[in-house]
Amino acid sequence: MSADNAFTDEERSGLYRAIFERRDVRSQFLPDPVPPDVLGRLLEAAHHAPSVGFMQPWDFLVIESREVRQRVLDNFDQENQRAADNYTGERESTYRSLKLQGILDSPLNLCITCDRRRGGSNVLGRNSIVETDLFSTCLAVQNLWLAARAEGIGVGWVSILDQDKLAQVLELPEGVYPLAYLCIGYVSEFLDQPELQAKGWRSRLPLDELVHRDRWSGTLGSEHPLAEWLAERPERK
Repeated sequence: MSADNAFTDEERSGLYRAIFERRDVRSQFLPDPVPPDVLGRLLEAAHHAPSVGFMQPWDFLVIESREVRQRVLDNFDQENQRAADNYTGERESTYRSLKLQGILDSPLNLCITCDRRRGGSNVLGRNSIVETDLFSTCLAVQNLWLAARAEGIGVGWVSILDQDKLAQVLELPEGVYPLAYLCIGYVSEFLDQPELQAKGWRSRLPLDELVHRDRWSGTLGSEHPLAEWLAERPERK
C-alpha cells in the first residue's frame, strides 16, 4: 500500500538513520559556530512539532552569552554534587567520572520553554490531561534533535539543573517553564552507541520484553507475526 506522498526508500532510510544515530552529546563539541541558516532550520523543525490543541507552547531562548552560561554551569555543578551523593562505592566513582554537560564547550546553548498559559484556560484536548503542554514541548525537542543529527549537529540535554534557579537566570515570566536546556554544536564524532551504555551505566532494554498485547500481562506469543519480526530483526546499538 502506498500514497502519492509516500517517502522513497532513500528518504525513509535517512529518517531511521537519524533516529538510530542520534546521541546525547557532552564531550565531542567543536568550537565552530552554527550558521544562522542551519540554526534556523533546526528551530523551524522544532516549531513544526505536533501539539495538543495546536497550542504550540514552546519558545526558544538562544543563549550565546558566556556570563549567562557560566551561571547555568554554576547551577549544574551544585545540582550535580547533590546527585552524586545518591550513589556510593563504585557507582559513585563511575557517576563522578561521567561528563554530563557541555555548557561552555558547545558554541551555543538553547533553552526550549513551555508557556503553560498559552492557548488560554480551555485548550482543545487538554481538559483531562493538563500536562499535554509539557508533552507537546518534548516533541519539539525531539524534532530539533533529529533534524540536528541530519545536519551533523550534536545536541546534549542538561537535565541536572534546579529549574527554579534556571528560570531566574533566564528571567522567565511566571507560567513559563524551562523544559529543556540544550548544548548545541558541530562535533568531532557521533559515538557508535550512547555514552552511558558504552561506559557501563545502563544497557538498552530488549524491545521484545517491552511489548505487551491487549493488557499489561498479555504477551505476543511466539506465533504472533510481530514476535517473529522482533526475533529476526538486526540488533541496534
